Amino acid sequence: MRLYNTLSRQQEDFAPVRDGTVRMYTCGLTVYARGHVGNFRTFVAVDVLRRALKYVGGYKMHHVMNFTDVDDKTIAGAEKAGLPLREYTDKYITAFREDALALGIEPVEATPRATDPENLQAMADMIKQLDDHGHTYRSDGSTYFKINTFPGYGKLARLDHEGIQSGARVDSDEYEKENARDFVLWKATKPGEPAWDLGCGSGRPGWHIECSAMALRLLGGAPIDIHTGGVDLVFPHHENEIAQSEGATGKEFSRFWFHIEHLLVDNQKMSKSVGNVYTVQDVLDKGLRLSALRYFLLSGYYRKQLNFTWTGLEQAEEALRRMTDFLGRVHALTSPGEHPEVAECVQMAVTAFDKALSDDLNTSAGLGEIFDLIRALNIAMDAKRVGKGDAERILAAFAHFDQVLGVLSLRKAEDEKPPIPEAEILAAMEARHAARRARNFAEGDRIRNELLEKGIILEDSAQGTRWKRK
Repeated sequence: MRLYNTLSRQQEDFAPVRDGTVRMYTCGLTVYARGHVGNFRTFVAVDVLRRALKYVGGYKMHHVMNFTDVDDKTIAGAEKAGLPLREYTDKYITAFREDALALGIEPVEATPRATDPENLQAMADMIKQLDDHGHTYRSDGSTYFKINTFPGYGKLARLDHEGIQSGARVDSDEYEKENARDFVLWKATKPGEPAWDLGCGSGRPGWHIECSAMALRLLGGAPIDIHTGGVDLVFPHHENEIAQSEGATGKEFSRFWFHIEHLLVDNQKMSKSVGNVYTVQDVLDKGLRLSALRYFLLSGYYRKQLNFTWTGLEQAEEALRRMTDFLGRVHALTSPGEHPEVAECVQMAVTAFDKALSDDLNTSAGLGEIFDLIRALNIAMDAKRVGKGDAERILAAFAHFDQVLGVLSLRKAEDEKPPIPEAEILAAMEARHAARRARNFAEGDRIRNELLEKGIILEDSAQGTRWKRK
């Protein structure tokens, strides 16, 4: 596989360095609010990367994705809500897990919280290492990283060293690019704020030290193979992670840096601070399905900005319906026979799909290969040149595609869980059947339209009536 490495600004051949296992870290959600669709563009892209590494690359995975549950925003949110920090962040962690499951995101091997005791201790231990190596100083009860002690500072973000303000401090967890200054590792706390004393003085960790410590503790030390996150994390967060981790260990922190571009709304980044956010629930409230949202989020190349529109989601729904209608046609094949040209066509598509995904996770090219295959096989089925003996090979190919993309299995799970109870659907179908037997076609149409408004389509055929989700 080849992946674009933000550190080198070029594509590089990728393989894990130890025992065929990819050690990957993802900066997860800061849990002061429910995750929005812009957040999930990153998490869906990382999920597809994880799946491609497993099902195309053939690697095992040791994947860690954290929850940032102590920083400026979570503390302010908990204080405003009048709740203890852990209780306040619990509800957003639960909401994230629900949304991630609903979007078909695979569970990862570890989901640590920054405030887990073993993680806080790892942060304190890392600060002690940095102190031993001369990278820190204390001021007003806080401990800071001296960026002029780390010559490589700025290598990820390609900072202009003339603009780096060594000796000037910044206490905020997030700051703008022009403020490349000594950053806080351990913060003195205000009265009433959560605090721990683990050898760094009473206080709490800065945002940046959290991920460094959790990644190295849970992934077996440096170097890890891949560090992922949104492109907005390149600076300051990931730059500071490199400085801390390499300053403490003397080793390369991460071999590859994988960053996902922004999701836009009206050409602005989708962001809570801007106020142009949509959540998973907002998509459902529009009557759209999350399988279509997942398809939309992975349909564009992860390194290009993607513009969110409701029309785009409807187009994703139509594309996904083309896939499922095609598979329904394959399942319905009855004519006997197996055709070598079908086998060849399918194998070429699988090879081309794997090549696209191995070429820096080019999902749009991979989807193009799938629809080329659908088009070719629909033509062949129209000409009676596809038989029941070909169906298993075709379905196996689509199962492979979906191991990586995860949209068809999500659609199937949605179809198996209708928007209204199945007993209600079956009762309505029986009532409609009775009305039609009594030649009360107006009543039959009323029942059909009522189900349609509730998201259920009835399809009549010679074999009877079946229902499916709208």
